[in-house]
Amino acid sequence: MNILFVMYDQLRFDYLSCAGHPHLTTPNFDRVAKQGVRFSQAYVQSPICGPSRMSFYTGRYVSSHGASWNGFPLRVGEHTMGDHLRRAGMDCWLIGKTHMKADAAGMARLGLTADSVIGARQSECGFDTWIRDDGLWGYGPDGYYDENRSPYNAYLQSKGYESENPWADFANAGIDEDGNMASGWMFMNADKPANIDESDSETPWLTRQAMDFIDQTDGPWCAHVSYIKPHWPYIVPAPYHNMFGPEHVPPAARDDVERDDPNPLLAAYMSNKMGEAFQREEVREKVIPAYMGLIKQCDDQLGVLLDHLEETGKLDSTMIVLTSDHGDYLGDHWMGEKEFFHDPAVKIPMIVYDPRAEADGTRGTTCDALVEAIDLVPTFVEAAGGDTDNNILEGRSLLPWLRGEVPEWRDVVVCEYDYSVTPQAARMDLEPDDCRIFMVYDGRYKLIHAEGGIRPILFDLHSDPEEFFDLAKGADHAKELDQMYAHLAKWGRRNGQRITKTNAEIKAMRGKSMRRGILPFLVDGSEVPDALTALYRGPAPKRFAGD
Repeated sequence: MNILFVMYDQLRFDYLSCAGHPHLTTPNFDRVAKQGVRFSQAYVQSPICGPSRMSFYTGRYVSSHGASWNGFPLRVGEHTMGDHLRRAGMDCWLIGKTHMKADAAGMARLGLTADSVIGARQSECGFDTWIRDDGLWGYGPDGYYDENRSPYNAYLQSKGYESENPWADFANAGIDEDGNMASGWMFMNADKPANIDESDSETPWLTRQAMDFIDQTDGPWCAHVSYIKPHWPYIVPAPYHNMFGPEHVPPAARDDVERDDPNPLLAAYMSNKMGEAFQREEVREKVIPAYMGLIKQCDDQLGVLLDHLEETGKLDSTMIVLTSDHGDYLGDHWMGEKEFFHDPAVKIPMIVYDPRAEADGTRGTTCDALVEAIDLVPTFVEAAGGDTDNNILEGRSLLPWLRGEVPEWRDVVVCEYDYSVTPQAARMDLEPDDCRIFMVYDGRYKLIHAEGGIRPILFDLHSDPEEFFDLAKGADHAKELDQMYAHLAKWGRRNGQRITKTNAEIKAMRGKSMRRGILPFLVDGSEVPDALTALYRGPAPKRFAGD
């Protein structure tokens, strides 16, 4: 069996028709959901790209793998999806974005070069690379945001888009009424069509890359097809730019009570430049229709990819996973972007199609179990026939749910965020070690704990599903706070760093040293079987030969 692992960047869990969106129809996402299982309570391990993806790719929590912010390298030696799958006999390929930065210092310390097989894999988050393009090719007075080469820019230049950076000048910019560039970096340009042929825009380009990979490879393979959209810049080519309008923009999920004596950190996020921009209705009425157009284009291209699998006879032998690395506030809770723990930011779509007969009984169903992004690696390893009981993976395989079983499962999901390099940290004058926040959610209560002496936040999603009312402001919910802090403490005591010996290996070691003659703490030897002391009993040897 093959695995097609498709990730969309910044796709909200509720912007799919199978998840109940009132205006946006996504027939191809729905097509996979009808053949598989939609997990309705799936959460990321961090609300921004880099650390979230490193958890997806390692099957480990952020505080275990350590790459806690964008551009923080994933350390050399961290086991990845590719490492686990290759041991199970499955290749693992990247097509698109990872947002991973190589641990150059660690590689140099170990003498690993990027042009060796192992060095290349260490540099690319454990993947073999078909094509990598992280998709944010901004450039300014100090140069490019991403110092790597853009294969997408090279493609556009080969098609005649004459520019040093056609990603910025064509794919993510329109033209205003005076014939000037209308950059997608400016929200008020979001309703303009990008100045590019739709077939040349990022999402169709990456779809063709994925199909080229599928056509030339034999299984078993895992292909991580990782799209940059619907991540900002919020601009999309025709005909998607005007499929939706202000009439399709839902009211923002926000309440004045959220700004009444708010948690200081939450207040900092509500008043940053993203929050202030999305508090303006004219911004939401421009951006959200473009965001929906980007999703509609993603859905259409998913249909192209699914049809290609079907036409090549590989659909019935390919597990398909559709998900996102985080969501997007879009003005909900007075915020933009994603850097906090409300559901619009940390709850994600997750749809899994398993073509095997064992999954027939769950096709078209929804599973409400608490699922984490780290569950995908053990799912893939088990699907490939590998061993998931290795003390490295902190997630749990989803295959029992796909088979209609009810496995012993987790009580909570956990999400972490290190905001130490952000303007919010500077504004609050915090040391980096105090710039850490944690979310624990048990299916009803959501606790948000911040280091640095900042008071916690508590939501009851049964009585307050939109997460408006912070119950930690008062004194009536001490029991619930204690309960959620107990969950956080138990999670914090997990054994996440002993990764070189499995539990099975440890159990097999018990008593072995005694059979190799290590017999400390004996009183007279009668405490152990005679066989263990046989070599230490009997006539004393002579000191010198011939004595």
